[in-house]
Amino acid sequence: MGKADLQIHSDLGDGLSTPVAILDAAEQAGLDVIALTDHDDIRGSFLLRDLASRKRSRVQVVTGIEVTTRSGHLLALYLEDEVPMLRPLDETLTKIHRAGGVAIVPHPLSYLTFSVGERALRECAARSEPECRVDGIELRNPSYAGRVREQRARWLNQHVLHVAETGSSDAHQANLVGTAWTEFDGTTPGELRHAIEARTTRAGGRNWSLGEHLDGAARQQWRSIVRDPAKRFLGRARRGGKRTS
Repeated sequence: MGKADLQIHSDLGDGLSTPVAILDAAEQAGLDVIALTDHDDIRGSFLLRDLASRKRSRVQVVTGIEVTTRSGHLLALYLEDEVPMLRPLDETLTKIHRAGGVAIVPHPLSYLTFSVGERALRECAARSEPECRVDGIELRNPSYAGRVREQRARWLNQHVLHVAETGSSDAHQANLVGTAWTEFDGTTPGELRHAIEARTTRAGGRNWSLGEHLDGAARQQWRSIVRDPAKRFLGRARRGGKRTS
């Protein structure tokens, strides 16, 4: 069985570690596939993919992004371009799928971070259009925010959603990479995607200690709440200005 960590954040976003440190940590953790999913910015995942290729690393990289929808955060994987932020959930899901991507709900139902809730997920599951539905749900996240509604999310998936289960570290620093993972039959990004689509994945991992939660928490929260939103706003404004000039 292969192991993949599908939600990692770097210092190009609100994380505290470089892509180089993240790749080294993934190698040490024995992971086969990782996804760098900085908030609303896909560029870091391209950088990490190129880095892994140059190093001929055993770890393969899936491009990704954690998109901010109006209903909560959503992981968009296997993409080659960004997805607009702050759009309705169904619209975001449609854009991800039409671009050839896979959509996974991180830290579902959590009230400790901006998460997609049960009502929104039920509405998506009831839609007749497959492109408006999620492909997977994160049922193993080692943080307090990620596991506060884990049992309810498991029940919801078992009885309503019926999608692939995943595990991710949601690591914001390199030493936590690989503390939770997705098990799948194979070792490559293609085999991982097939397992997600076939709903044969399994989530595994351990919980973080209080010390692991507190280590670097102040710096990470400042990046998340203050620095990164301002940086994304200014960056998008500059790119928008170039398109209209």
